[in-house]
Amino acid sequence: MNTQLKYKFEMKDISIEFPGVKALTDVNFEINSGAIHALIGANGAGKSTLMKILGGVYDHYTGSIELNGNKVEIRSPRDAKKLGIEIVYQEVDTALIPYLSVAENIMLDVLVNEMGNRQFVNWKQIHAAARKTMERLGIQLDTHTLVQSLSLAEKQMVLIARALAGERGFLVLDEPTAPLSQTETDELFRLMRDLAYNHGVGIIFISHRLPEIFDICESVTIMRDGHVVATQSIESTTKKQVIELMLGHRFDETYPKTKVDIGDILFEIKNVSEADGAVTNINLTVRAGEIVGVAGLVGAGKTELCKTIFGALKINSGEIFLKGRKLTIKTPHSAVRQGIALVPEERRKEGVLVEEPVYINLSMASLDNFSNSFGFIKPHAEHASAKKIINDLGVRTPNEYQKLAFLSGGNQQKVAVGKWLISNADIYIFDEPTKGVDVGAKHEIFELIGRLAQAGKGIIYASCEFPEILGITDRICVMYDHTIVKELKTADTSEEEILFFSTGGK
Repeated sequence: MNTQLKYKFEMKDISIEFPGVKALTDVNFEINSGAIHALIGANGAGKSTLMKILGGVYDHYTGSIELNGNKVEIRSPRDAKKLGIEIVYQEVDTALIPYLSVAENIMLDVLVNEMGNRQFVNWKQIHAAARKTMERLGIQLDTHTLVQSLSLAEKQMVLIARALAGERGFLVLDEPTAPLSQTETDELFRLMRDLAYNHGVGIIFISHRLPEIFDICESVTIMRDGHVVATQSIESTTKKQVIELMLGHRFDETYPKTKVDIGDILFEIKNVSEADGAVTNINLTVRAGEIVGVAGLVGAGKTELCKTIFGALKINSGEIFLKGRKLTIKTPHSAVRQGIALVPEERRKEGVLVEEPVYINLSMASLDNFSNSFGFIKPHAEHASAKKIINDLGVRTPNEYQKLAFLSGGNQQKVAVGKWLISNADIYIFDEPTKGVDVGAKHEIFELIGRLAQAGKGIIYASCEFPEILGITDRICVMYDHTIVKELKTADTSEEEILFFSTGGK
C-alpha cells in the first residue's frame, strides 16, 4: 500500500458474540491514514475485540468494513496484511516465538513468505534487514539473541519492530508502552509521529495512560460495554470527561487509601542477594497492615526482588523472617506454604492459566481447601468459592466456567489477585498490578489491597508508576541498579524525590 496516498478504513455496524457474551453491538469506527487516533475504554469495553476483527483474528462478526468507500473482506490475518494492516498485540509472549532469534521474529512475515515459495533463506540479508528496522526504533539488541532471554520491555520493542519491518498503511498499537521506560516511550512516540506525518501511516493507539493519549493523539474514540459512546478531538475534551465517558459515571480522581493502624514488624528481609546478582544486599521490613512501595524505573530490579522473595529466583545470601520465624524459601511452592503470595508482572505468562476456566484459576493456589482426605477435589466447594470471589471482586464473566482467555486484561488481573484470597497468606506481593488495567479496575484493585491491609496483612507494592506508589503506600523503598538505595516516608516525599533516587541520585 502506498502510504503517501490518503486512505480511510470504516467499520460499520460491527457486532460479535462469544459463548455467553455479546462483545460488540453495532459499532462504527473509522481511521484515516496520516493520523494518530486513540481507542480507549474500560477493560471489557470491546476495544481489543474490535481491533482483532480489523486484524482478521475473529471472522464470525457481522457488519462491514470499507476501504475508501469500497467493501473489503477481512476474515483472516492474511487478509488484513494484504490491506496493509499490522497489529502489535498486548499479549507479548503469545505474539512472539521464544525459541527463535530477534531477527527471525522481526522478519517472520518475510520468512513465512520465502518458505511458502520454497526459496532458500538468505540469513545475512534477514539479519541486516532486522538491524535496519531496529535502528529506526533506536533498539540495541543482538539479532542472534533468542527472544526467550529478553526482558518484557525488549520483547515489546521486538514486536513493534516486526510491525514496521514491511510497508504498512495502518498500524494498531495495543498498550505498547506498558512495559517501556520513559526513554523508550519517548522514542516510540517520535517514531509514531514520523510514520503518521511523514509517511502517511494511520495509527490506532490503545492505552490506559491518559497523559500519553493527550500527548500523542489528535482524536479519541471511547467505548463502553461493547458500544462506541463518543468520538471527539483531543483538544475539545479533558481527561476527566474521557474517564467519565469510559466509566459511565462521575469519577473521583483521589486514590482510595484507607487509614489503617500499623502493627508490629510482620516480615523482614536482611542482606538478601540473588545468586546471579539480579538483586543485591536487600534490607526491607513490612509491618502488619502496612503497604510498602518498591519504586524504580524499568530494569531497576523490582521484578527480580519480587521473584527472589517468592522463591522463583535463588537466594545466594541473607535471611528472610515472617512473624519472627526464619524462612527457608527455595521454590514458589515453599513460599506459598509459608504464607507468601505473588501477583506477577506478566500475568498471562506467570500468573494465570489462560486456557483454563475461571474457577480452576481461582482455586489452583489453594487446592488443599477443596480436597477431601483422599486428595479428591470437592467440586461443589470449589465452584461456590469461585462464585463468591467473582462477586466480591466484580469479575466480569458470564459464569465461573468461562475460559480465562475470553476475559479482558483487567478481569484476568482480578482473577490473578483473587486466587490468593483463599490462601489466606500473610504477605502479598504485587508486581506492577495495574499494568494494562483501566482506571475503574485500578480503583477496585487499590480497594482490595486496602482491605488486605485492614485485615492485618503485609503488602509489598512494586511499580514504576510513581503516582500510584504515592497514592496507596505508607513507606517507599526506592531501587536503583538492583538494590534499595533509599527509604522514604510516603507522606513526606514527592514524585520528584522518588525519581531523583531512582535515577542514581545521592
